[in-house]
Amino acid sequence: MRIVLVHPAGSNWMPGKKDVTPTANRMAPLGLLSIAACLEKAGHQVFVHDCLGPKARPGNKANARIILDYHPDMVGFSATTSGFLDGYELATMIKGARPQIKTVFGGVHISSLGASILENYGNIDFLCPGEGEGTLGELASGKDVHRIDGLIWKDHGQPVTNPPRSQIPDLDALPFPSYEKLEGFPKGYNLPLFSYILSPGATMVTSRGCPYQCSFCDRSVFKQGYRYNSAEYIYEHMRYLRTRFRVRHINIYDDLFTANRRRIRELCELLISRPLGMQFNCAVRVGHADDDLLQMLKDAGCLQVSLGIETGDPQQMTIFKEGVGLQEVRDTVSRIQAKDLRAKGLFMMGLPGDTEASILRTGDFAISLGLDDMNMSKFTPFPGAPVWSTIFDSGTLDNDWRKMNCLNFVFIPKGIESRERLEALYNRFVKRFYTDPDWRKKFRKRLWQHKKSLWHLFVHLPTFLAAKRSFEPAEDD
Repeated sequence: MRIVLVHPAGSNWMPGKKDVTPTANRMAPLGLLSIAACLEKAGHQVFVHDCLGPKARPGNKANARIILDYHPDMVGFSATTSGFLDGYELATMIKGARPQIKTVFGGVHISSLGASILENYGNIDFLCPGEGEGTLGELASGKDVHRIDGLIWKDHGQPVTNPPRSQIPDLDALPFPSYEKLEGFPKGYNLPLFSYILSPGATMVTSRGCPYQCSFCDRSVFKQGYRYNSAEYIYEHMRYLRTRFRVRHINIYDDLFTANRRRIRELCELLISRPLGMQFNCAVRVGHADDDLLQMLKDAGCLQVSLGIETGDPQQMTIFKEGVGLQEVRDTVSRIQAKDLRAKGLFMMGLPGDTEASILRTGDFAISLGLDDMNMSKFTPFPGAPVWSTIFDSGTLDNDWRKMNCLNFVFIPKGIESRERLEALYNRFVKRFYTDPDWRKKFRKRLWQHKKSLWHLFVHLPTFLAAKRSFEPAEDD
Protein backbone atom coordinates (compact mmCIF):
# COMPACT_ATOMS: atom_id res chain seq x y z
CA MET A 1 0.00 0.00 0.00
CA ARG A 2 1.13 3.57 -0.72
CA ILE A 3 0.73 5.66 2.41
CA VAL A 4 1.40 9.35 3.08
CA LEU A 5 1.74 10.46 6.70
CA VAL A 6 1.07 14.17 7.20
CA HIS A 7 2.10 16.64 9.88
CA PRO A 8 -0.37 19.57 9.43
CA ALA A 9 0.94 23.11 9.84
CA GLY A 10 -1.87 24.14 12.17
CA SER A 11 -1.93 27.50 13.89
CA ASN A 12 1.32 27.80 15.76
CA TRP A 13 1.58 31.46 16.61
CA MET A 14 -0.75 34.33 17.39
CA PRO A 15 -3.68 35.34 15.17
CA GLY A 16 -2.76 38.12 12.78
CA LYS A 17 0.98 37.67 13.23
CA LYS A 18 3.53 35.79 11.16
CA ASP A 19 4.24 32.29 12.46
CA VAL A 20 7.87 32.40 13.58
CA THR A 21 7.90 29.19 15.59
CA PRO A 22 9.52 26.94 12.92
CA THR A 23 12.33 29.46 12.51
CA ALA A 24 12.96 29.47 16.25
CA ASN A 25 12.52 25.73 16.86
CA ARG A 26 11.53 23.21 14.21
CA MET A 27 11.13 19.67 15.56
CA ALA A 28 10.96 16.52 13.50
CA PRO A 29 7.51 14.85 13.81
CA LEU A 30 8.84 11.87 15.75
CA GLY A 31 5.49 10.11 16.20
CA LEU A 32 4.89 10.00 12.45
CA LEU A 33 8.47 8.92 11.80
CA SER A 34 8.07 6.00 14.21
CA ILE A 35 4.86 4.89 12.47
CA ALA A 36 6.55 5.32 9.08
CA ALA A 37 9.40 3.03 10.14
CA CYS A 38 6.97 0.33 11.29
CA LEU A 39 4.87 0.53 8.12
CA GLU A 40 7.91 0.39 5.90
CA LYS A 41 9.25 -2.60 7.81
CA ALA A 42 5.93 -4.32 7.05
CA GLY A 43 6.45 -3.78 3.33
CA HIS A 44 4.42 -0.64 2.62
CA GLN A 45 5.59 2.32 0.56
CA VAL A 46 5.58 5.26 2.93
CA PHE A 47 6.08 8.99 2.46
CA VAL A 48 6.12 11.68 5.14
CA HIS A 49 4.92 15.20 4.35
CA ASP A 50 5.78 17.77 7.01
CA CYS A 51 3.75 20.93 6.39
CA LEU A 52 6.05 22.67 8.89
CA GLY A 53 9.24 21.36 7.28
CA PRO A 54 12.04 23.67 6.13
CA LYS A 55 10.95 23.41 2.48
CA ALA A 56 7.20 23.32 3.10
CA ARG A 57 4.97 25.32 0.81
CA PRO A 58 2.48 27.75 2.38
CA GLY A 59 -1.23 27.04 2.13
CA ASN A 60 -3.29 23.88 2.22
CA LYS A 61 -3.99 23.85 -1.52
CA ALA A 62 -0.31 23.51 -2.32
CA ASN A 63 0.19 20.86 0.36
CA ALA A 64 -2.86 18.88 -0.78
CA ARG A 65 -1.45 18.80 -4.32
CA ILE A 66 1.90 17.52 -3.05
CA ILE A 67 0.16 14.77 -1.09
CA LEU A 68 -1.97 13.76 -4.07
CA ASP A 69 1.11 13.63 -6.28
CA TYR A 70 2.31 10.66 -4.22
CA HIS A 71 -0.80 8.79 -5.47
CA PRO A 72 -1.59 7.40 -2.01
CA ASP A 73 -4.08 4.70 -1.11
CA MET A 74 -4.21 6.04 2.44
CA VAL A 75 -3.32 9.34 4.10
CA GLY A 76 -2.70 9.52 7.84
CA PHE A 77 -2.72 12.76 9.84
CA SER A 78 -1.20 13.36 13.26
CA ALA A 79 -3.20 16.15 14.87
CA THR A 80 -2.68 18.34 17.87
CA THR A 81 -5.67 20.39 18.98
CA SER A 82 -4.41 23.50 17.17
CA GLY A 83 -3.47 21.47 14.08
CA PHE A 84 -6.65 19.41 13.72
CA LEU A 85 -8.73 21.84 11.63
CA ASP A 86 -5.83 22.41 9.27
CA GLY A 87 -5.46 18.66 8.88
CA TYR A 88 -9.17 18.26 8.28
CA GLU A 89 -9.12 20.92 5.57
CA LEU A 90 -6.37 18.94 3.85
CA ALA A 91 -8.39 15.73 4.21
CA THR A 92 -11.42 17.44 2.66
CA MET A 93 -9.38 18.59 -0.33
CA ILE A 94 -7.91 15.12 -0.78
CA LYS A 95 -11.33 13.46 -0.56
CA GLY A 96 -12.75 16.02 -2.99
CA ALA A 97 -10.11 15.13 -5.56
CA ARG A 98 -10.03 11.35 -5.00
CA PRO A 99 -12.82 10.02 -2.79
CA GLN A 100 -11.37 6.50 -2.77
CA ILE A 101 -8.35 7.57 -0.68
CA LYS A 102 -8.76 6.47 2.94
CA THR A 103 -8.14 9.17 5.56
CA VAL A 104 -6.97 8.35 9.08
CA PHE A 105 -6.48 10.75 11.99
CA GLY A 106 -4.47 10.11 15.14
CA GLY A 107 -2.66 12.13 17.78
CA VAL A 108 -3.52 13.79 21.05
CA HIS A 109 -6.66 15.60 19.87
CA ILE A 110 -8.19 12.42 18.50
CA SER A 111 -7.19 10.44 21.57
CA SER A 112 -8.92 12.88 23.90
CA LEU A 113 -12.20 13.34 21.97
CA GLY A 114 -12.67 9.91 20.36
CA ALA A 115 -15.71 8.94 18.26
CA SER A 116 -17.38 12.37 18.46
CA ILE A 117 -14.87 13.51 15.83
CA LEU A 118 -16.37 11.12 13.26
CA GLU A 119 -19.86 12.42 13.99
CA ASN A 120 -18.91 15.96 13.03
CA TYR A 121 -16.18 15.58 10.41
CA GLY A 122 -17.43 13.43 7.57
CA ASN A 123 -14.27 13.36 5.46
CA ILE A 124 -12.44 11.24 8.02
CA ASP A 125 -12.74 7.48 7.52
CA PHE A 126 -10.86 6.19 10.59
CA LEU A 127 -9.59 7.39 13.95
CA CYS A 128 -6.53 5.90 15.55
CA PRO A 129 -6.40 6.98 19.22
CA GLY A 130 -3.44 6.12 21.40
CA GLU A 131 -0.27 4.58 20.01
CA GLY A 132 -0.55 4.34 16.25
CA GLU A 133 2.09 1.83 15.19
CA GLY A 134 0.02 -1.33 15.67
CA THR A 135 -3.43 0.01 14.78
CA LEU A 136 -2.36 1.71 11.58
CA GLY A 137 -0.20 -1.26 10.63
CA GLU A 138 -3.17 -3.65 10.85
CA LEU A 139 -5.42 -1.25 8.96
CA ALA A 140 -2.85 -0.93 6.17
CA SER A 141 -2.46 -4.72 5.99
CA GLY A 142 -6.16 -5.08 5.15
CA LYS A 143 -7.25 -6.70 8.40
CA ASP A 144 -11.02 -6.74 9.01
CA VAL A 145 -11.84 -3.43 10.71
CA HIS A 146 -14.06 -5.26 13.21
CA ARG A 147 -10.97 -7.00 14.55
CA ILE A 148 -8.53 -4.10 14.85
CA ASP A 149 -8.17 -3.10 18.47
CA GLY A 150 -7.90 0.64 19.00
CA LEU A 151 -9.66 1.58 15.76
CA ILE A 152 -12.68 3.88 15.53
CA TRP A 153 -14.53 3.59 12.22
CA LYS A 154 -17.91 4.12 10.54
CA ASP A 155 -20.51 1.43 9.93
CA HIS A 156 -23.25 2.81 7.66
CA GLY A 157 -22.32 6.29 8.80
CA GLN A 158 -22.38 5.51 12.53
CA PRO A 159 -19.17 5.59 14.60
CA VAL A 160 -17.99 2.26 15.99
CA THR A 161 -15.38 2.20 18.73
CA ASN A 162 -13.43 -1.05 18.87
CA PRO A 163 -11.89 -2.33 22.13
CA PRO A 164 -8.81 -0.34 23.17
CA ARG A 165 -5.42 -1.53 22.03
CA SER A 166 -2.92 -2.75 24.59
CA GLN A 167 0.14 -0.59 24.98
CA ILE A 168 3.34 -1.68 23.27
CA PRO A 169 5.07 -3.59 26.07
CA ASP A 170 8.64 -3.40 24.74
CA LEU A 171 9.58 -0.08 23.16
CA ASP A 172 12.94 -1.56 22.16
CA ALA A 173 11.04 -3.67 19.61
CA LEU A 174 10.28 -0.54 17.58
CA PRO A 175 12.66 0.46 14.78
CA PHE A 176 14.34 3.83 14.98
CA PRO A 177 12.17 6.65 13.54
CA SER A 178 12.54 7.10 9.77
CA TYR A 179 14.40 10.42 9.91
CA GLU A 180 15.47 9.93 6.29
CA LYS A 181 11.85 10.53 5.22
CA LEU A 182 12.44 14.23 5.95
CA GLU A 183 14.16 15.82 2.98
CA GLY A 184 17.64 17.04 3.88
CA PHE A 185 17.36 16.06 7.56
CA PRO A 186 18.74 17.28 9.92
CA LYS A 187 19.25 20.55 8.06
CA GLY A 188 16.39 22.90 8.78
CA TYR A 189 15.21 21.04 11.88
CA ASN A 190 16.75 23.51 14.27
CA LEU A 191 16.89 23.37 18.04
CA PRO A 192 16.03 26.43 20.18
CA LEU A 193 18.64 29.16 19.89
CA PHE A 194 21.51 29.03 22.40
CA SER A 195 20.35 25.66 23.77
CA TYR A 196 23.24 23.84 22.09
CA ILE A 197 26.92 24.29 21.29
CA LEU A 198 27.54 21.50 18.79
CA SER A 199 25.54 21.10 15.61
CA PRO A 200 23.63 19.82 13.76
CA GLY A 201 20.95 18.91 16.26
CA ALA A 202 18.09 16.44 16.48
CA THR A 203 15.38 15.36 18.90
CA MET A 204 14.59 12.04 20.56
CA VAL A 205 11.92 10.57 22.81
CA THR A 206 13.11 7.61 24.88
CA SER A 207 10.01 6.88 26.98
CA ARG A 208 6.24 7.04 26.85
CA GLY A 209 4.04 8.21 29.67
CA CYS A 210 4.95 9.69 33.02
CA PRO A 211 4.70 8.38 36.59
CA TYR A 212 3.08 11.66 37.66
CA GLN A 213 -0.35 13.10 36.83
CA CYS A 214 -0.24 16.87 36.59
CA SER A 215 -3.69 18.39 36.24
CA PHE A 216 -2.77 20.44 33.18
CA CYS A 217 -1.10 17.60 31.24
CA ASP A 218 -3.00 15.64 28.58
CA ARG A 219 -2.24 11.90 28.89
CA SER A 220 -4.76 10.78 26.26
CA VAL A 221 -2.24 9.07 23.99
CA PHE A 222 -0.09 7.06 26.39
CA LYS A 223 -2.53 6.92 29.33
CA GLN A 224 -1.23 5.89 32.75
CA GLY A 225 2.07 4.13 33.25
CA TYR A 226 5.64 4.70 32.25
CA ARG A 227 7.53 2.69 29.62
CA TYR A 228 10.99 3.35 28.34
CA ASN A 229 13.74 2.27 26.00
CA SER A 230 16.70 0.48 27.51
CA ALA A 231 20.06 2.20 27.88
CA GLU A 232 21.50 0.02 25.09
CA TYR A 233 18.69 1.00 22.70
CA ILE A 234 19.10 4.71 23.47
CA TYR A 235 22.85 4.49 22.96
CA GLU A 236 22.44 2.76 19.60
CA HIS A 237 19.77 5.31 18.60
CA MET A 238 22.17 8.14 19.43
CA ARG A 239 24.98 6.36 17.57
CA TYR A 240 22.71 5.97 14.54
CA LEU A 241 21.98 9.70 14.51
CA ARG A 242 25.69 10.44 14.87
CA THR A 243 26.94 8.12 12.12
CA ARG A 244 24.04 8.38 9.66
CA PHE A 245 23.26 12.10 9.95
CA ARG A 246 26.33 13.52 11.75
CA VAL A 247 24.14 14.80 14.59
CA ARG A 248 26.15 16.21 17.49
CA HIS A 249 23.48 17.48 19.87
CA ILE A 250 20.21 15.85 20.92
CA ASN A 251 17.29 17.37 22.79
CA ILE A 252 15.58 14.52 24.65
CA TYR A 253 11.91 15.43 24.98
CA ASP A 254 10.80 12.81 27.50
CA ASP A 255 8.35 14.13 30.06
CA LEU A 256 10.75 12.87 32.71
CA PHE A 257 13.96 11.41 31.31
CA THR A 258 15.46 10.43 34.66
CA ALA A 259 12.47 8.62 36.20
CA ASN A 260 14.27 5.25 36.06
CA ARG A 261 17.62 5.81 37.66
CA ARG A 262 19.16 2.47 36.66
CA ARG A 263 18.76 3.03 32.93
CA ILE A 264 20.21 6.53 33.25
CA ARG A 265 23.23 5.17 35.08
CA GLU A 266 23.69 2.47 32.42
CA LEU A 267 23.29 4.97 29.59
CA CYS A 268 25.76 7.39 31.14
CA GLU A 269 28.27 4.57 31.61
CA LEU A 270 27.95 3.70 27.91
CA LEU A 271 28.38 7.31 26.82
CA ILE A 272 31.41 7.72 29.08
CA SER A 273 33.12 4.45 28.10
CA ARG A 274 32.26 4.72 24.38
CA PRO A 275 31.86 8.46 23.72
CA LEU A 276 30.01 9.53 20.57
CA GLY A 277 31.20 13.12 20.44
CA MET A 278 27.69 14.35 21.26
CA GLN A 279 25.97 16.52 23.84
CA PHE A 280 22.36 16.36 24.97
CA ASN A 281 19.67 18.20 26.93
CA CYS A 282 17.05 16.49 29.08
CA ALA A 283 14.50 17.08 31.86
CA VAL A 284 14.72 16.25 35.56
CA ARG A 285 12.12 16.65 38.30
CA VAL A 286 12.57 19.07 41.15
CA GLY A 287 13.47 17.15 44.29
CA HIS A 288 14.59 14.08 42.31
CA ALA A 289 17.95 15.25 41.05
CA ASP A 290 20.64 14.31 43.55
CA ASP A 291 24.29 15.24 43.11
CA ASP A 292 25.36 11.77 41.91
CA LEU A 293 22.71 11.78 39.17
CA LEU A 294 23.68 15.27 38.04
CA GLN A 295 27.35 14.33 37.95
CA MET A 296 26.57 11.27 35.82
CA LEU A 297 24.65 13.41 33.35
CA LYS A 298 27.46 15.95 33.18
CA ASP A 299 30.14 13.31 32.62
CA ALA A 300 28.04 11.70 29.86
CA GLY A 301 27.78 14.93 27.87
CA CYS A 302 24.66 16.65 29.19
CA LEU A 303 24.67 20.40 28.59
CA GLN A 304 21.33 21.58 29.98
CA VAL A 305 18.54 20.19 32.13
CA SER A 306 14.98 21.51 32.23
CA LEU A 307 12.81 21.74 35.33
CA GLY A 308 9.04 21.99 35.37
CA ILE A 309 8.59 24.81 37.91
CA GLU A 310 5.30 26.29 36.62
CA THR A 311 4.84 28.97 39.29
CA GLY A 312 6.62 30.95 41.96
CA ASP A 313 3.52 31.46 44.08
CA PRO A 314 3.50 29.18 47.17
CA GLN A 315 -0.27 28.59 47.11
CA GLN A 316 -0.32 27.81 43.38
CA MET A 317 2.67 25.53 43.86
CA THR A 318 0.76 23.36 46.34
CA ILE A 319 -1.98 22.90 43.74
CA PHE A 320 0.02 22.35 40.57
CA LYS A 321 3.28 20.83 41.84
CA GLU A 322 2.17 18.72 44.76
CA GLY A 323 5.04 17.78 47.05
CA VAL A 324 7.35 20.46 45.66
CA GLY A 325 8.25 23.63 47.53
CA LEU A 326 9.92 26.83 46.42
CA GLN A 327 13.01 26.07 48.51
CA GLU A 328 13.32 22.67 46.83
CA VAL A 329 13.26 24.40 43.46
CA ARG A 330 15.93 26.83 44.58
CA ASP A 331 18.09 24.01 45.95
CA THR A 332 17.75 21.92 42.78
CA VAL A 333 18.71 24.82 40.50
CA SER A 334 21.71 25.60 42.69
CA ARG A 335 22.97 22.02 42.63
CA ILE A 336 22.49 21.71 38.86
CA GLN A 337 24.62 24.77 38.28
CA ALA A 338 27.20 23.60 40.82
CA LYS A 339 27.84 20.63 38.49
CA ASP A 340 28.44 23.07 35.62
CA LEU A 341 25.15 22.12 33.98
CA ARG A 342 22.76 24.74 32.66
CA ALA A 343 19.37 25.02 34.37
CA LYS A 344 16.30 25.91 32.31
CA GLY A 345 13.08 26.71 34.15
CA LEU A 346 9.71 25.88 32.61
CA PHE A 347 6.85 28.12 33.76
CA MET A 348 3.17 28.47 32.95
CA MET A 349 1.10 31.64 33.14
CA GLY A 350 -2.67 31.95 33.39
CA LEU A 351 -3.28 28.83 35.46
CA PRO A 352 -6.61 28.48 37.27
CA GLY A 353 -6.28 30.53 40.44
CA ASP A 354 -3.64 32.86 39.02
CA THR A 355 -3.88 36.53 39.96
CA GLU A 356 -1.73 39.53 39.16
CA ALA A 357 -0.07 39.05 42.52
CA SER A 358 0.74 35.37 41.90
CA ILE A 359 2.14 36.16 38.45
CA LEU A 360 4.32 38.95 39.80
CA ARG A 361 5.58 36.58 42.51
CA THR A 362 6.47 34.08 39.78
CA GLY A 363 8.43 36.77 37.97
CA ASP A 364 10.35 37.68 41.13
CA PHE A 365 11.04 34.02 41.84
CA ALA A 366 12.28 33.30 38.31
CA ILE A 367 14.74 36.19 38.47
CA SER A 368 15.95 35.17 41.93
CA LEU A 369 16.82 31.63 40.78
CA GLY A 370 19.60 32.78 38.46
CA LEU A 371 18.44 30.43 35.70
CA ASP A 372 20.41 29.98 32.50
CA ASP A 373 17.25 29.99 30.41
CA MET A 374 13.50 29.75 30.78
CA ASN A 375 10.32 29.09 28.88
CA MET A 376 7.01 30.64 29.84
CA SER A 377 3.99 28.88 28.31
CA LYS A 378 0.53 30.35 28.12
CA PHE A 379 -1.66 27.90 30.00
CA THR A 380 -3.94 26.03 27.64
CA PRO A 381 -6.55 23.58 28.98
CA PHE A 382 -6.74 20.60 26.62
CA PRO A 383 -9.80 18.31 26.49
CA GLY A 384 -7.79 15.30 27.67
CA ALA A 385 -6.26 16.97 30.74
CA PRO A 386 -7.73 16.41 34.22
CA VAL A 387 -8.21 20.16 34.68
CA TRP A 388 -10.69 20.21 31.77
CA SER A 389 -13.54 18.93 33.93
CA THR A 390 -13.51 22.04 36.14
CA ILE A 391 -12.10 24.63 33.75
CA PHE A 392 -15.39 26.44 33.14
CA ASP A 393 -15.76 27.05 36.89
CA SER A 394 -12.32 28.67 37.10
CA GLY A 395 -12.54 31.37 34.46
CA THR A 396 -13.56 32.03 30.86
CA LEU A 397 -12.50 29.85 27.92
CA ASP A 398 -12.29 30.66 24.22
CA ASN A 399 -12.74 27.12 22.89
CA ASP A 400 -11.16 27.91 19.51
CA TRP A 401 -9.04 24.87 18.66
CA ARG A 402 -6.77 26.84 16.31
CA LYS A 403 -5.60 29.03 19.18
CA MET A 404 -4.98 26.16 21.61
CA ASN A 405 -1.22 25.91 21.20
CA CYS A 406 0.22 27.36 24.44
CA LEU A 407 1.07 30.51 22.48
CA ASN A 408 -2.32 32.19 22.95
CA PHE A 409 -4.29 32.90 26.11
CA VAL A 410 -7.53 31.04 25.47
CA PHE A 411 -8.29 30.77 29.21
CA ILE A 412 -8.60 33.80 31.48
CA PRO A 413 -8.66 32.93 35.21
CA LYS A 414 -11.16 34.70 37.41
CA GLY A 415 -8.39 36.64 39.14
CA ILE A 416 -7.34 38.47 35.95
CA GLU A 417 -9.48 41.28 34.59
CA SER A 418 -8.94 40.68 30.86
CA ARG A 419 -6.96 38.89 28.17
CA GLU A 420 -5.21 42.15 27.38
CA ARG A 421 -4.03 42.45 30.95
CA LEU A 422 -2.78 38.87 30.93
CA GLU A 423 -0.88 39.51 27.70
CA ALA A 424 0.70 42.61 29.25
CA LEU A 425 1.83 40.60 32.28
CA TYR A 426 3.24 37.91 30.02
CA ASN A 427 5.18 40.36 27.87
CA ARG A 428 6.50 42.05 30.97
CA PHE A 429 7.68 38.72 32.40
CA VAL A 430 9.54 37.70 29.24
CA LYS A 431 11.20 41.06 28.71
CA ARG A 432 12.15 41.35 32.37
CA PHE A 433 13.85 37.95 32.39
CA TYR A 434 15.95 38.54 29.29
CA THR A 435 16.93 42.10 30.22
CA ASP A 436 17.98 41.19 33.76
CA PRO A 437 21.58 42.41 34.20
CA ASP A 438 22.76 39.22 35.94
CA TRP A 439 21.28 37.00 33.21
CA ARG A 440 22.83 39.13 30.47
CA LYS A 441 26.22 39.00 32.15
CA LYS A 442 26.06 35.22 32.34
CA PHE A 443 24.88 34.99 28.73
CA ARG A 444 27.68 37.25 27.42
CA LYS A 445 30.33 35.10 29.10
CA ARG A 446 29.40 32.05 27.03
CA LEU A 447 28.30 33.81 23.86
CA TRP A 448 31.51 32.71 22.12
CA GLN A 449 30.29 29.10 22.35
CA HIS A 450 27.24 29.80 20.22
CA LYS A 451 28.57 30.65 16.76
CA LYS A 452 25.95 28.43 15.10
CA SER A 453 23.08 30.08 16.98
CA LEU A 454 24.43 33.54 16.20
CA TRP A 455 24.63 32.69 12.49
CA HIS A 456 21.06 31.35 12.52
CA LEU A 457 19.93 34.50 14.30
CA PHE A 458 21.70 36.69 11.73
CA VAL A 459 20.27 34.82 8.72
CA HIS A 460 16.72 35.07 10.09
CA LEU A 461 17.06 38.46 11.78
CA PRO A 462 13.87 40.06 10.34
CA THR A 463 11.78 37.15 11.60
CA PHE A 464 13.30 37.30 15.08
CA LEU A 465 12.87 41.06 15.27
CA ALA A 466 9.19 40.60 14.44
CA ALA A 467 8.93 38.05 17.25
CA LYS A 468 10.71 40.43 19.64
CA ARG A 469 8.12 43.10 18.94
CA SER A 470 5.46 40.66 20.12
CA PHE A 471 6.98 40.88 23.61
CA GLU A 472 7.16 44.63 23.88
CA PRO A 473 5.15 45.70 26.93
CA ALA A 474 1.59 46.66 26.14
CA GLU A 475 1.68 49.07 29.05
CA ASP A 476 4.07 50.36 31.68
CA ASP A 477 3.65 49.45 35.32
